Amino acid sequence: MTHSIYPALRFKENAKTALEWYCSIFPNSQIIQQQDTAVKAQFAGVPFVGINSGSPFTTNPSISFMVICESRSEIDKFWKRLIEGGSALMELNQYPWSDYYGWLQDQHGFSWQLYLGKLSDVNQQKIVPTLMYCGAYQGQCLAALNFYQSLFKSFRTQGILKYTEGEFAGQVQHSQVIANDFTLMAMDSGVKQDFEFTKGISLVIECENQAEIDYYWNGITLHGTEDWSSWCKDQFGVSWQIVPKNLWQILNNNPHALDAIFKMKKLSIQDLIQAQ
Repeated sequence: MTHSIYPALRFKENAKTALEWYCSIFPNSQIIQQQDTAVKAQFAGVPFVGINSGSPFTTNPSISFMVICESRSEIDKFWKRLIEGGSALMELNQYPWSDYYGWLQDQHGFSWQLYLGKLSDVNQQKIVPTLMYCGAYQGQCLAALNFYQSLFKSFRTQGILKYTEGEFAGQVQHSQVIANDFTLMAMDSGVKQDFEFTKGISLVIECENQAEIDYYWNGITLHGTEDWSSWCKDQFGVSWQIVPKNLWQILNNNPHALDAIFKMKKLSIQDLIQAQ
């Protein structure tokens, strides 16, 4: 399946090497395209982009990647590789929500949750980005989901579970949605955190035409903020990149297009094609 939404991982300078490492870990993975500053790949059939930012960036578990595994041995295999040079956030063990589960941060600073479950429960999407609303955005998960439902042209909620006791009773403990055929999970943190979303991980929306770029850009920035080079941030702190579906083709056809991107906020397809 071709997804119009997928995650982008930000690196200082080693995006290609890092993405090749992930490809060596997950089956059905490969580098698809590459430019000087970005590399596109798929991990277990799920698209990812790695971006060389050339400057320091920050990552934290506010966005992690839930890997759905159907056997303990599969979890053990992924855990052994992903934790190389990284650290455990929650050790592999049995938990109330899964008979076998662990949460780790890898050597590049990105977080992975390994979960024993069924692919049929996540629409056969092996890796599911998981948004955790915390810090200044604690308790705003449900409002964010309502906003995304109004934003995306195709959106379906597949379940919302709320905390029933404690300080965060009534907030979202876990939710699963499908936005434009891409499965996402979201939650409010169950404990207070001193971090929140950063540009270290963003979500890319590929658009069919300029009208779609305008639609998503205007919708996200209405109560959010504009940034440069296709980046914007919604009112809940999540960073998005709004790009044309044929961006890689434009970059390949016009060597001046990349420089033009750096001078834009919202991207103009026509200006990219005609850049000199």
